[in-house]
Amino acid sequence: MSVFKLRRQAGRLSYKVAFVAILVLTFTACVQKEPPADLVIINGPEPESLDPALTTGQADGRIILSLFEGLTRYKADTALPEPGLAERWDISEDGRTYIFYLRTNAVWSAGEPIAAEDVVYSWRRILDPAIACEYSSLLFYIKNGEEFAIGKIKDPSLLGLRALDAQTVQVNLNNPTPFFLDICAYPTLCIVPRHAINKSGDRWLTAYPVPSSGAYELETWRLNDKIRVRKNPRYWDAANTRSSVVDLLPCLSASTALNLYETGQADIVWDKELAPTELIDILKKRPDFHGFDYLGTYFFRFNVTRKPFDDVRVRKALAMAIDKERIVGKITRAGEKVAHSLVPPGLPDYASPPGLEYDPAEARRLLAEAGFPGGNNFPLFHYLYNNTGRNHEQIAVELQEMWRRELGIHMELRKLEWKVYFRAQNMLDYDLCRSSWIGDYNDASTFLDVFLSNNGNNRTGWKNTQYDSLLRRANAQRDVAERAKLLQAAEKLLVRDEAPIVPVYIYAGFEYYDTNKIEGVFSNMRSEHPLRTIRKK
Repeated sequence: MSVFKLRRQAGRLSYKVAFVAILVLTFTACVQKEPPADLVIINGPEPESLDPALTTGQADGRIILSLFEGLTRYKADTALPEPGLAERWDISEDGRTYIFYLRTNAVWSAGEPIAAEDVVYSWRRILDPAIACEYSSLLFYIKNGEEFAIGKIKDPSLLGLRALDAQTVQVNLNNPTPFFLDICAYPTLCIVPRHAINKSGDRWLTAYPVPSSGAYELETWRLNDKIRVRKNPRYWDAANTRSSVVDLLPCLSASTALNLYETGQADIVWDKELAPTELIDILKKRPDFHGFDYLGTYFFRFNVTRKPFDDVRVRKALAMAIDKERIVGKITRAGEKVAHSLVPPGLPDYASPPGLEYDPAEARRLLAEAGFPGGNNFPLFHYLYNNTGRNHEQIAVELQEMWRRELGIHMELRKLEWKVYFRAQNMLDYDLCRSSWIGDYNDASTFLDVFLSNNGNNRTGWKNTQYDSLLRRANAQRDVAERAKLLQAAEKLLVRDEAPIVPVYIYAGFEYYDTNKIEGVFSNMRSEHPLRTIRKK
C-alpha cells in the first residue's frame, strides 16, 4: 500500500472517530420523551456516516437517500432512475454530454435555492483526494474524473463538470455510459449543502438544523438507539411524501428484530440477516415475509499482500476446496444460489463466464505445488468477519472445517464489530475477509469495476493492468456484444485465473412487513425502497 493511500485512510479514520465522538456528545445529551413515529423500520447496523461522500454501507445509504437527493432518484416500484433535483436533461447524440436542468422549486430545507454550483461542488468533493471517498470511481466516467481523484490533475476546472447558469449543469463523459442516470441516483452522488459545509467543516452534520435536499430532515440521531427523520415541507415533491415521522432503528440481532416486529414495536425489517436462520423454513411460508431475487453476491477476499496468499495457487486451492452447496443448503437456506462468478445472473446483455468449481483433489494438488503438501508448514491464518448476523460466523466455521478436512490447514476466526471490521478491511489488516457486494446499478460493471486498481472498494491489494485495461476498453465499447466479451474476459481473470476473491453464493432477498398494514413497498432486485412512498394504511 502506498504512503499516499495510508495517509488518505488515516485522515479518513481520524475524521470518522471525531465525527462519532461529536455524535455521542450531541445526541446523548438531548434524550427526551418523544411522540411515537408514524413508521418504525429496523434498518440493520448503526450507520457509519450520513455524509454521502463517506458512506459505504447499505444501512447508511437508505437514510442518506431520505435526507438528500441526486439529479435523479429511484422510482419506487422498479428502482430505475427518474427525475430528482433535475426535472429533465438532454443527452448528445454521441452519448457523452449531459445537460441537466434543475427544478425551479428545488430548495434546501431552510429555503435557500439549490443551485447548479451545489451540484458541481458536491461531485468535485467526491473526487477530492483529501476526502478519500471510497465510491469516487462512480465519477471516473466523467472526463478527467479518475485523474483528479488520484492526484494526477490538480485543477478541478479541468473536470468534465460545470455550471452553465444557476440552474443548468453540463457533464462531459469519457465514453457513452448507458447507466449514467442510474449512477446519478446513488447515495454517494446526492447533492450536499456547500454553504453548511463551508461554514461548519467536518461538523456540518451536527450543526442543527442540517440542510436537507430530500424528502426528510434529520431530527435526531441517538447512537445505538434510533435515527428520527421528519418530513421536509420544502421538498419539491412534499405532497407525495406519505409518512410525516419515521424512526430507523439500528439492530444486529435477528431474534431482537423479530421480537420487535412481532410485538408491534417495528413495522418493517429490512435485510435477510435479520431473520433468524433457524426459523427461515417456517418464516418463508408466512405472507408477511417476502423473498425476492437480489442483485448481490456473498464472497470473501484474500489480502494478496500477505504470504502465502500472494501465491495464486494457494488462493485457487482454498477456493476449490469449498463445498458451496453445503453452505447454501445447511446455513443460509433462503433460496440462495451457489456463485462461481461475481456478477449475479439477470443483468441485461451479460452472462458470466464459468469460475472455479468444487474440486478437492485439484485443490490438494495446487497446494502441494505451492510448497504445502497435505497442509504441511502452512502458516496459521485468520478469517475476518463482522458481527451483523449469525450466518457470517456459521459460514466461517464451515470454511474452517472444510479447509482443515480437505487441505490440512488451520484457520482462526476473527470477529469484529461492524465499524471496526470495515476499518480493518480498508487498512488491509486481515488475511481473509468476509465480504459482499450489492449492485449499485443494473450493469455488470457495478461489480467488476470494484476491483480496478484505483477503486477505493478493492480492499484486496490486488492490482492487474490487464484487468484494468479490459474494463476501460469495455466502458469505451458501444457494441453490446463486444463489450460483453471484454467484461467476461475481465471477470475470468478475477474469479478464475487470479482469484483475489472467491464468490460463495448469490443473495436471495428477504424482508418482512405486513401488506395489510403497510403500503408503498415494492420488491425489486436492488432492494431500493424510498421512504417517501411508504406509509401505514
